[in-house]
Amino acid sequence: MADFDLIENLPFTTQQAIGARARLGLVVLASDYTLEHEIAATLARSDMPEGLALYVSRIANSPQITPDTLAAMGPNLTETAERLLPGDNLDVLAYGCTSASMVLGPDAVNERLTAAKPMAKPTNPASAAFAALTALKAKRIAVLTPYTKDVNAYVADGLTKGGFKIEVFGSFNEPMDPVVSSIDPQSLNGAIDTITKGRDVDAVFVSCTSVRLMDAVAKLERETGLPVTSSNHAMIWHMLRLAGVNERFDGLGRLYTV
Repeated sequence: MADFDLIENLPFTTQQAIGARARLGLVVLASDYTLEHEIAATLARSDMPEGLALYVSRIANSPQITPDTLAAMGPNLTETAERLLPGDNLDVLAYGCTSASMVLGPDAVNERLTAAKPMAKPTNPASAAFAALTALKAKRIAVLTPYTKDVNAYVADGLTKGGFKIEVFGSFNEPMDPVVSSIDPQSLNGAIDTITKGRDVDAVFVSCTSVRLMDAVAKLERETGLPVTSSNHAMIWHMLRLAGVNERFDGLGRLYTV
């Protein structure tokens, strides 16, 4: 050993400087282009409270969205979530896939998250959508997805079991996640206009965490006269509310004011 004075066991104190308000954990798909970006951008807003920290772990998945590829994520969900701050706690833990949450069942997804982080409040886009639509007092809804028919069946069934009446259901019928993440705002605006025109609905729900809609919600609400939410829009709101962040935020649509 080198010739120096060794002073060990120096006294110290600790404080949770990062994530002092809330630690938010997110299991996101390996194929995700959108959710991680939209939640990071939302938390970076100047009107967000200080002390919110986001921790992300990616789960292996196929970029082709089918009931089988979605179900295949289930056995790996707890292990992937356990990689977030091992040996420490989170305040909220979310899983970022709407269609898989519908295929696996939102309660089953939350149970697998809780197995990884028992102290964290769990959520997923399906649970968050139910909470968001309820907060918006919506019963009759218009639904837009990118999915193929076999996946849409699970989404429709899940929303119906959640207590919502689907008046119209539109789909782009696109199975590939990278393509979905590239659907442009004009296409989304046109599709929402098509499915809502002449329909007696209380709100619009756009399913899929790959869909880019967070920045467009307020504008869409002005144009349609309806509350609008999406998988990411609802889940980010739900994560904040579960974390005790109950402030109202302008420019993010009606949901963020309730």
